[in-house]
Amino acid sequence: MTSAPVTRVLSGIQPTGNLHLGNLLGAILRWVRMQEEAPCLFFLADLHSLSDHIPAATRLAQVRAMAAALIASGIDPARSVLFAQSDVPAHAELCWMLNGTARMGWLSRMTQWKDKSGKNKEGASVALFDYPVLQAADILLYRPSHVPVGEDQKQHIELTRDIATKFNLDTGTETFVLPEPFIGGGVAARVMSLRDGSAKMSKSDPSDMSRVNLVDSDEEIAAKIRKARTDPDPLPGDPELLKDRPEARNLVGIMAAVTGESETAILARFEGQGFGAFKPALADALVALIAPIRARYTELERDTAELDRILDTGAARAAELAAPTLHDAKRALGLSRR
Repeated sequence: MTSAPVTRVLSGIQPTGNLHLGNLLGAILRWVRMQEEAPCLFFLADLHSLSDHIPAATRLAQVRAMAAALIASGIDPARSVLFAQSDVPAHAELCWMLNGTARMGWLSRMTQWKDKSGKNKEGASVALFDYPVLQAADILLYRPSHVPVGEDQKQHIELTRDIATKFNLDTGTETFVLPEPFIGGGVAARVMSLRDGSAKMSKSDPSDMSRVNLVDSDEEIAAKIRKARTDPDPLPGDPELLKDRPEARNLVGIMAAVTGESETAILARFEGQGFGAFKPALADALVALIAPIRARYTELERDTAELDRILDTGAARAAELAAPTLHDAKRALGLSRR
């Protein structure tokens, strides 16, 4: 984290299906800990999901399921503001205002646009191209001091800062606070596939054996770890010796993130042993972490009325926090007579 004081934290996640271990260790558990440090806002980015066609009923179900998963993982809606992005109209309204500040060249250079549009830029949605401007609006609305991101999202924070800086200069105001990225945070920020240690764990991988889902049973978790790709060499005592062993490094990193131990301490315990000894211990640690989350998630998912109540309450709180920034932006642009 930067040296700037943490006064408010904001982060969002797309409600696009089942969460997996990479989501949990790479983002959600960081969010849970951040609740202890500063006021936090967490939103379900359903407006961002419009860049792809998803049936309405599916999108609605995914928003509720993601809310259930976040709460089950430790996000406390009594302490933090949890809401659906589309329930706060200020997100879309500020995005349109910022479209007058953002530049085509800035957006066309975004890595996400290049990767997702590929060679079919003419066929890609405008929402995909404009995604970073909505993301800037998401952030700037709440004037957060820090935004938790992975290394692959740092470019979006830099763009947000560029848009905020240009808006402030163009209007001669200090409407927006420039946010700082919060990268890292003491847990595994990058969990890799169980089948390929060079690829990030992802729900889009066609093989379900490549990931541990938060809804997997204890038996499924144990089977996936047992069948995870490894190499024939024993574990060393020094983490540096895992540099050229991506699958081994990944499993040791997961164990460290799950247990809170250092990789050095874990390797000291398993030095000279093969994965026949290590994998059962890792499976047990994962089951101990995920089983209570899965049980709470299942309970919450059945109670859609309670989930809706939580999201409605969060949206009301978020709208109240967003209102001053939206008003200041309108006034800076001559869109408010008050």
